[in-house]
Amino acid sequence: MEIHEDNVTGGEITALILDHLQSMAIHSPPESRHALNLEGLRESDITCWSAWEGNELLGCGALKELGDTHGEIKSMKTASNHLRKGVSKKILQHIIEEARTRGYKRLSLETGSMEAFVPARKLYESFGFHYCPPFASYKEDENSMFMMKEI
Repeated sequence: MEIHEDNVTGGEITALILDHLQSMAIHSPPESRHALNLEGLRESDITCWSAWEGNELLGCGALKELGDTHGEIKSMKTASNHLRKGVSKKILQHIIEEARTRGYKRLSLETGSMEAFVPARKLYESFGFHYCPPFASYKEDENSMFMMKEI
């Protein structure tokens, strides 16, 4: 598996992000959806990576700069035909290492509170993330859970 910075313009990554957004629409009410769309992932404070095996896209993840020492994990998504193969684990490891390289002291994230998000929450927990109050501009929301990790 190779992980590369991605400008989010290719057909494969576009399809994966649109699938991610569709999944969010199925599982979360509109007011509780915080996934970035394609334009959002291209903003200057966001870095997106994609994981590949040959010419096949396995997954993606992004890091949003919230300040000099704080980052937010965004848009973690594994392609449906590569679930449970360790793709998200490798992408998350990559994002954490990049955050350390940037000098971040803390990583935060928002994820859903519904059953569909249990695998994601378990992954984050396995990396030492713990539950916390809302951060940045997020508000308390019964459909959201907030997690953070000091790095």
